[in-house]
Amino acid sequence: MTETAAETDEPPKKASKLPLILGVVLALIGAGGGFYATFSGLFLGSESHAEEEAKPEIEGLPDVAFVPVEPMVVSLIPGAGNQHLRFRANLEVPSQYQEDVTLLLPRVVDVLNGYLRALELRDLQNPSSLTRLRAQMLRRIQIVTGEGRVSDLLIMEFVLN
Repeated sequence: MTETAAETDEPPKKASKLPLILGVVLALIGAGGGFYATFSGLFLGSESHAEEEAKPEIEGLPDVAFVPVEPMVVSLIPGAGNQHLRFRANLEVPSQYQEDVTLLLPRVVDVLNGYLRALELRDLQNPSSLTRLRAQMLRRIQIVTGEGRVSDLLIMEFVLN
């Protein structure tokens, strides 16, 4: 019994803290390495990170000019209550055709004036009809000026009085 008494008198040995410290250090190194590998694109999204680094090239503006159409006041057909339409627009043209379209502008105004006078009030009052009217006017303008000379019609003012 003396041996067992001697063994119980000694305090128990404390466990070493070295494995705990070593585990924490290795976990921090692993977390840092994982963060770096993910952030640098070594795995999980290397393509998306490469796309972010490649900056898109900004294209230059197209070579266009804008030709203003004279503002027009069109009296609507009789029976519309003496209402008028104020209309103002610009024509988007390739810059090499700007002089050609400017030269033909009186014909363009004539075509637009004739088309707008033929419209009925219900055609003008429907908000969704402006897109259709714009397409119709653009097509008529392209016929007068020739294909490829006018690329778009920009309506600046379209007001019923």
